Amino acid sequence: MKRLSETYKELGIAFTFPIEIRNAKGYLTYCEGSDDSWCKWELDEKGNTTYCEYSDGFWYKWERDGNGNITYFENSDGYSCKYEYDADGIETYYENSKGTKRGTPRLAKTCEGKIAVFDGIKYKLQAL
Repeated sequence: MKRLSETYKELGIAFTFPIEIRNAKGYLTYCEGSDDSWCKWELDEKGNTTYCEYSDGFWYKWERDGNGNITYFENSDGYSCKYEYDADGIETYYENSKGTKRGTPRLAKTCEGKIAVFDGIKYKLQAL
């Protein structure tokens, strides 16, 4: 990615470090230092970080539910985590790419995906 300071120089725009850009809600979305390092962030509508990337190529990615709870995390090293929560926002299941697991996944607690037969017709069950 081309650094913002390079663009400013090409356009003849005066600037000082650090260069910081904030979105309309005031959240930091880009920062560049005098050592040529930079970081950029992508945020959801609630201001939660959904993606972060550094000038050295390292990145993080988050997915969240409607309450802002992290449901999935991944980074450029290949590490990832999955989370599930109950209606009160309490973590009920956790699993990471290194094999650690806590709790019981929601799918295992329901009849989700099971087949039921009524009057000779098969139905695949789906949790609501």
